[in-house]
Amino acid sequence: MRKYISLALRIIVAIILIQTLRFKFSAHPDSVYIFETVGLEPIGRIGIGILELIAGVLLLIPKTVWIGAGLTLGIIGGAIMMHLTQLGIDVKGDGGLLFGTAVLTFVLSAIILYLHKKEIPFLKK
Repeated sequence: MRKYISLALRIIVAIILIQTLRFKFSAHPDSVYIFETVGLEPIGRIGIGILELIAGVLLLIPKTVWIGAGLTLGIIGGAIMMHLTQLGIDVKGDGGLLFGTAVLTFVLSAIILYLHKKEIPFLKK
């Protein structure tokens, strides 16, 4: 059962990460606005998009799940901090959807990392 829960969570997080890439890579005005506001446009937008793509793929490969979950925690942790310090919860009238999705992704990634903690080489006994 634990295996199937992990797989479901990994797929959900990978879908969230990968579906946002079209906004980053196509320079959607909302994505450009966000990254301009935090001073990371365009390099940050593209760089973070590449990292999210890598994290999404790593989450789907059984041997690299823990790396993908850890990378996702770092990326999304940064996004949450940007929302709390510079962007605000409601970005351009989205009702907090981006922030809520970031929090959900962060929590699910933490659960995934916890479920796969035995696979982390430097934590093995």
